[in-house]
Amino acid sequence: MDSTLTKKQFKQELRDNILPFWMINTPDRANGGFYGGMTIDHVILNDIPRTAVSCTRLLWTFSRAYRFYKKEEYINIAHIAFEYLTSKFWDNDFGGLFWSVDRYGSPVNTRKHHYAQAFGIYGLSEYFQATEEGLSLNLAVQLFELLEKYAYEPKFGGYIEGSNREWTLLEDKRLGESDMNCQKSMNTMLHIMEAYTNLAIVWDSTKVRNQLRDTLDIFTDHIINNAGHFNLFFDNQWESLSDHISYGHDIEGSWLFYEAAEILGNSDALALAREQSLKLANGVILSGINSDGSIIQEATAAEIINPKKEWWSQAEAVIGFYNAYQLSGSLKYLEAAQTSWEYIQDKLIDKQRGGWFKRLLPDGSVDPSSLKFGPWEGPYHESRLCFEMLKRLPE
Repeated sequence: MDSTLTKKQFKQELRDNILPFWMINTPDRANGGFYGGMTIDHVILNDIPRTAVSCTRLLWTFSRAYRFYKKEEYINIAHIAFEYLTSKFWDNDFGGLFWSVDRYGSPVNTRKHHYAQAFGIYGLSEYFQATEEGLSLNLAVQLFELLEKYAYEPKFGGYIEGSNREWTLLEDKRLGESDMNCQKSMNTMLHIMEAYTNLAIVWDSTKVRNQLRDTLDIFTDHIINNAGHFNLFFDNQWESLSDHISYGHDIEGSWLFYEAAEILGNSDALALAREQSLKLANGVILSGINSDGSIIQEATAAEIINPKKEWWSQAEAVIGFYNAYQLSGSLKYLEAAQTSWEYIQDKLIDKQRGGWFKRLLPDGSVDPSSLKFGPWEGPYHESRLCFEMLKRLPE
């Protein structure tokens, strides 16, 4: 079969829709940084706390955009994100990033969730690649060292979920209300792996590479299960505490896992990563796609738990399935990537006002309570889809 995926499509979506939407609508020119949120009707919600996760994702997106196109308007947004991250989110007393601040830049939630620290590393490493700004690399390394000191759990391996401001263990370690309050999670581990992969590109450190290798081993030994899905929540000894399946994380993790192995460059690690990546992608093919072509958000083996459709799962599906096609040559993955992209074009791209809708109801209509951007609704999934496909697709 001939591929309907072209570089032109993704370049156009990135340059004409995604990046302009975020440049025009999100900077807060009065208070600095970026607004807390926006409704689907484009009403600014400036009382919503601004999160480090959102700021670091903006930093990553526009740093990567500048690396691709060398346009000053892109790096200017990255500069805003970097200045805001370092002046408002960085804790000068104890190190690390606060979870959230208000519109004036005063801390709202001072916890140091390790997921957010990982995104700090991810964004700062990308900004360093774009600018060679020494402070960004210095802060990324500081975050790595803080995670290794306070988050790494040496007895059974991996990283615990989160700390309070002074880097002692949080009682409520959940990222969100629907998560389980547990010692370790797939989600935090996934994004630490992602962050360390990006840090290893800019910082030649044996310790980073060793910890990245150990993280891949944790995924292989404990997180990826025999059914081809991620286990989601764990106790300290890596006993799984949930039977839920997150298909979006399965397909996102399938390509991030292989990318991490590529950075390490070991042939045995690459062979194992190929096997695990295809195992995850195939698991989504087998049971994770709705009849309309969208990715199921959350389920068990018996039933769908969350029937709504999230933008990030659909975006990661295009990359993950295309990566599986590149690794295997199997046309079922190419077809799945194309179907996911068609669904995005049909349902998620806002053709009237720009940007993407972030959550759909089960019937495919826009969830009226969803945000165009917000504490979690950053630009990195949709922009990264375009960056990755521009790298991967043939001319």
